[in-house]
Amino acid sequence: MFLFFWPALLALIPLSISVSPGVKVKLTQKGLEYGRQLGMASVQQKLKTLKVPDISGAEKVNPIGKVHYTLSNMKIMDVGLPQSEVDLVPGTGFRLAIGNAFISMNGNWKVKYLRLMKDHGSFDLTVKGLTITTSIAINSDETGRPTVSNLNCAATVGSASIKFHGGASWLYNLFNKFIDKGLRKALQQQICPLVADAVSDMNPKLKTLNVLAKVDQYAEIEYSMVSSPAVSTSSVDLSLKGEFYNIAKHQEPPFSPSAFALPPEVNDMLYIGVSSFTANSAAFVYSKAGVLSLYITDDMIPQGSPIRLNTRTFGAFVPQIAKQFPGLLMKLLVKTVKNPVITFEPNNVTIQTSGAVTAYAIQPNATLTPLFVLNLDSSVSARVFVSGMSLAGAVTLNKMDLTLGTSYVGEFQVRSLDNIFQMVLKLVVIPKLNAKLAKGYPLPTLGKMKLVNTQLQVLKDYMLIGTDVQFMG
Repeated sequence: MFLFFWPALLALIPLSISVSPGVKVKLTQKGLEYGRQLGMASVQQKLKTLKVPDISGAEKVNPIGKVHYTLSNMKIMDVGLPQSEVDLVPGTGFRLAIGNAFISMNGNWKVKYLRLMKDHGSFDLTVKGLTITTSIAINSDETGRPTVSNLNCAATVGSASIKFHGGASWLYNLFNKFIDKGLRKALQQQICPLVADAVSDMNPKLKTLNVLAKVDQYAEIEYSMVSSPAVSTSSVDLSLKGEFYNIAKHQEPPFSPSAFALPPEVNDMLYIGVSSFTANSAAFVYSKAGVLSLYITDDMIPQGSPIRLNTRTFGAFVPQIAKQFPGLLMKLLVKTVKNPVITFEPNNVTIQTSGAVTAYAIQPNATLTPLFVLNLDSSVSARVFVSGMSLAGAVTLNKMDLTLGTSYVGEFQVRSLDNIFQMVLKLVVIPKLNAKLAKGYPLPTLGKMKLVNTQLQVLKDYMLIGTDVQFMG
């Protein structure tokens, strides 16, 4: 599975368009080593599919004369790959080298000599000193997904040793002398095509990269590549678009990603940097979709709360409400009026919102009578964490500021309503928001990829996720 894992994390090789990334990915040497370990099992299985052709010929053997021989029905029994290494090739991809490998097989033999003399039996054969070196290039297709291709391959077979069952001792000299060379040549001709097939077999798996990941009925995230990978001798740095879009219509926000660089971390296999641009593009999409609004009614307030959404409660602070609309339930509409602004500072994520709260009295015939409109500026802090293959969060209220926008019941002191609206935000609005945030937003992933031992830290203008990786199945 090496050829699956390594290009999988390079699944972020972009189309040549000049766009600043919202998300960056770094594959470290530790990740490369994990890929090598997985890859040996994949290469081993591929080599077990070698088809060894029958070998026949005729040679003169003293003092017997000409001997006609055939080795047939040769089957691979075992493949050993005790030594292997993988290296990055700056600007290209990577190189896989396998050394001191062996292949064990068995088959049947028969000979004919002196016209009428025949003999036959079985044999066990071990091919030793097998080496394979291959270079693999990584490119991207028209969808922004990666493709891999074999650049060059070299394979050599050191020697073959045969143990015969049945027959005379002179057979050893015949087979060791003449067949060893032919067998090695037959194997060498097949190994590199099998390696090329193994590389090509990865492309369907690489197409599982979630270049466009659906979030919900409103939004999706694009993870297409925006520049070529920066391959060094120790890591691969990749750039992804990392932008939320409205599913119905892709519209660019009125802001662009700011440059950021991942630190030279080496402890984990994989690092993912998610910029504040990505978070703010989500806020832009949901704000444009008109879904950052919420109607609040009294039945949404916990039963034990002394504060109710009715004209009696509000009349205690704004007497004219109780006088003009006695004994009525109320409804509140809370909505944003500007795109929320999300900022990342070390160990701190803050969301600033500018909104409006419209209060209505619910008439006996269910019509709504507006009472007042308040301007609501609020700040919340977010705790962000990785849940499965998603980035999730939860917010808490920092502060809020109320000012009067419009009153339909005369002048009143807005500050007297602070406690009511703090309660509404904490008991209704924020729990609703947290329920949404808890569902998470998909990270870039490939196939049955799993993050392990994940850590997240908030830095200036981006979040850094450090993680190990497992591929399941």
